[in-house]
Amino acid sequence: MEREACGKICSCLSHCNLLPPGVCNLLNPAAIYANNEISLGDVEIYGFDYDYTLAQYSNLLHSMIFNTARDILIEQFKYPEGLGKYDYIPGFAIRGLHYDVQKSLLMKIDAFHYVQLGTAYRGLKPVPDEEVIELYGGTQHIPLYQMSDFYGKGPSLKQFMDIFSLPEMTLLSSVIDYFINHGIEFDQVHLYKDISDAIRDVHVKGVMYKWIEKDMEQYILHGDEIYAVLNRLVNHKKKLFLITNSPFSFVDKGMKHMVGKNWRDLFDMVIVQADKPNFFTDRRKPFRKLDDKGSLQWDKINQLEKGKIYKEGNLFDFLRLTGWRGSKVLYFGDHLYSDLADLMLRHGWRTGAIVPELETEIRIINTEQYMHSLTWQQALTGLLERMQVNIDAESKQVLLEWMKERQEIRSLTKNLFNPQFGSIFRTFHNPTYFSRRLVRFSDIYMASISCLLNYDVNFTFYPRRTPLQHEAPLWMDQLCTGCMKTPFLEEMVHIR
Repeated sequence: MEREACGKICSCLSHCNLLPPGVCNLLNPAAIYANNEISLGDVEIYGFDYDYTLAQYSNLLHSMIFNTARDILIEQFKYPEGLGKYDYIPGFAIRGLHYDVQKSLLMKIDAFHYVQLGTAYRGLKPVPDEEVIELYGGTQHIPLYQMSDFYGKGPSLKQFMDIFSLPEMTLLSSVIDYFINHGIEFDQVHLYKDISDAIRDVHVKGVMYKWIEKDMEQYILHGDEIYAVLNRLVNHKKKLFLITNSPFSFVDKGMKHMVGKNWRDLFDMVIVQADKPNFFTDRRKPFRKLDDKGSLQWDKINQLEKGKIYKEGNLFDFLRLTGWRGSKVLYFGDHLYSDLADLMLRHGWRTGAIVPELETEIRIINTEQYMHSLTWQQALTGLLERMQVNIDAESKQVLLEWMKERQEIRSLTKNLFNPQFGSIFRTFHNPTYFSRRLVRFSDIYMASISCLLNYDVNFTFYPRRTPLQHEAPLWMDQLCTGCMKTPFLEEMVHIR
């Protein structure tokens, strides 16, 4: 179906001499997409996060995190043993959702702070639109003071921004589902904190690291491609560095698996347990050096040496000791807040966001079903806008039928991506809160680091000029005021 749709579209464009033969205009899942113009030829230094940037993990990891955190709740926090019947639900949640702690609502919010109706869940069940609107004082809008702050946390709303949060959202929803189904009252704040602590323990206590180290073939994906990316950059005289919150022993084993035992020769420096995002804002923590076995050294750090391993530290000392400032540095990470926000807005580095979901979403966008649904939805929207000036009874009935059909198509399109929450990039038509942050905090974004292999090291990425609303009239009669009779013109004559 995807290939057939591609053929039809490309054939049409070729007849119009807009595309050379053999070129397809379907979106490429392995492409890099630009929010801001950037030339790789100007980039001298490449920086990387580790988890979900250099190391991509299989979805099996989510089930392990869910099961372990669930068992911690039962065994250590004394939650009901009946929770043991809940298993991880792949595909239940998506990244970028907000959770209202006081209302126990998991929901998708758009770039304008409006809840997308039909995507608010309490537990594993959707909350009716009418109830959502009532909960927020008769509106879908979430006031600014309640929204998440610069790092995704607000007074009552938390935004789940990293891929590790998928099992956390599913566990949160599962526990609430159990309590509701069994008529158990619970304190929303304590529940949220307990689940956050249980998930944190899986990471902090090293449980997750042990799983991955034990079976890297099963958990780590695309390792050979990572070696190709790093080796290519070094061969073109680029400097490389790594800043990660993970411990050295874990990173060392993972990089040896993906790149080889001499992986450190590729990097000018490696910083572990960096405590991002505090690494970018807090000047107080000095760097500590680790020996080859990962043991802490006590000497004061006056320079950052190639091939050495450092722990903690802060960006201000990093900039002072390296002189790596401004747009000659390009840093890649998967967490828009913890990895990229400070670097772009406060320090002027170029940034690249790793968004693994992009590959799946583009494949859906390329399907004939999606193209048909979107085209007809746009057509209906234009008809509604154009014909709403007709106020006779028959016209009103037609408009109501069109509105109903449009809503059905919007829901169908949403379900193509995720039945509960839809696309991570869009609500029905607006960009999501996640998308707005993606545009704000990243110069380029891609599904994986391996996408760099598709481009020359001096390639310049140009963002497409996406039209503003006043630049993209849907109907040709909007191009000229003389082509469309102004409604209610007679009444307007009397306005002074």
